[in-house]
Amino acid sequence: MTDDDDFELIRGTGNVYADLGMKEPEQRQLRAILAAEISKTLATDNLTVRAAEKITGVAAADFSRIRQAKLKGFTIDRLMTILDRLNRDVQVSVSVLPRKPGGQAGFHLHPA
Repeated sequence: MTDDDDFELIRGTGNVYADLGMKEPEQRQLRAILAAEISKTLATDNLTVRAAEKITGVAAADFSRIRQAKLKGFTIDRLMTILDRLNRDVQVSVSVLPRKPGGQAGFHLHPA
């Protein structure tokens, strides 16, 4: 190994959006998780985007966008509603804690 091969290994936070310094990383991560669950549901239930449209009333083009992870314009609420219409239960747990001095506003995801 030469000096040219040196690299630094940095452990991520578990949230790629936070690691990249993007705005609202927790919201982005939650939307990505919900979108992944929608895609997984379509695959598990062998649903085409057209069949999913018939079941949910959500446009087939929206399902295509979700599968491609093009989530701009999708709210967390809308993604949860889509999962509900696909006959999936979404469980959310909320804890409200005092913010640490100097801490940033927002919420944090703790995977189950």
